[in-house]
Amino acid sequence: MHRRLAAALLVLLLGPAAACSSSPAPAGGATTPAATTAPAGAPVVRATVADGLGVPWGVAVLPDGDLLVSERDTARIVRVAATGGRKTVAGTVPGVTAGGEGGLLGIALSPAFATDRLVYAYLSTDADNRIVRFGYDPTLPASAQLGDPAVLLAGIPRGPRHNGGRIAFGPDGLLYATTGDSSNSALSQDKGSLGGKILRLTPDGAPAPGNPFPGSAVWSYGHRNVEGIAWDGEGRLWASEFGADTWDELNLIRPGGNYGWPVVEGIGNRPEYIDPVAEWRPAEASPSGLAYADGALWMAALRGTRLWRIPISGDHLAAAPQDFLTGTYGRLRTVVTDRDGTLLLATGNTDGRGDPHPGDDRILRLAVQR
Repeated sequence: MHRRLAAALLVLLLGPAAACSSSPAPAGGATTPAATTAPAGAPVVRATVADGLGVPWGVAVLPDGDLLVSERDTARIVRVAATGGRKTVAGTVPGVTAGGEGGLLGIALSPAFATDRLVYAYLSTDADNRIVRFGYDPTLPASAQLGDPAVLLAGIPRGPRHNGGRIAFGPDGLLYATTGDSSNSALSQDKGSLGGKILRLTPDGAPAPGNPFPGSAVWSYGHRNVEGIAWDGEGRLWASEFGADTWDELNLIRPGGNYGWPVVEGIGNRPEYIDPVAEWRPAEASPSGLAYADGALWMAALRGTRLWRIPISGDHLAAAPQDFLTGTYGRLRTVVTDRDGTLLLATGNTDGRGDPHPGDDRILRLAVQR
């Protein structure tokens, strides 16, 4: 089956990009694109929610529809109004050391945020990556809206590259976190290390009950650098992963699964490792954020400067992936599903590797054409 999937993807990737991409526009173009006719399943950019952000990384949707956005290099959390796009700095998270791919990365709201007002963040310090939790009270003055962060998990390996950083609460109410190998690939196969893993934690940061390795936070291992996780409509966990020079991956995550890095990159057809469900050349992907909506996974590509739609059925592809917005908005960092089913897409052109245009970085609202 993997050979058939790889063949389908190869046909797709060798075909002209324009055949499956929406009409291009200059990167950093109009804030509200003109309406276009798009095929069913295509994402249509409806509006620019906010612009002028500095290296946005994580996006969390508040109960009232406003957004909390983490800025990697400034360590600020910015509140963006759902209507009008007004930006207010909620505060700066202390203890963050930005540099390379490190800084203030993913954020997530407590499942009980409406009552406990707790926000979770994944951040880099001088010595490590860690997960912290703090209160957020927007009724206080800006300098006091963020409470003092409590460290829930420290000691995640930190490097100039491959720091992982995505966090999200799953349907089980537990906290999942993605970590990178910090450019030390041997850590990925070491189940005693937190590097190169997907972790599963209680809301207080302890290893979750039922994890595959007793007393360990490790949920899956053998990863190089996962920056995107999402659950489908049946509660299956999927992850997007950076490869090295050959293949980027979309993986269906199984507890205790070994995903092969650094022994295998992409589909290896080796029974001791779990093969990806789909793979891409890094120039077409270099994936970061991942979301699920309308029967498909949506994967934001950095180097590939496009948004991938990946139709799934159960544990496999329902059709070949399609790419959209290729080159239109530059590097794409994060994609999340809003409460109304639309997609929120954050660009990543100010991260030191992009080509920023006036207005970058921005958050776009996309609707899926039906």
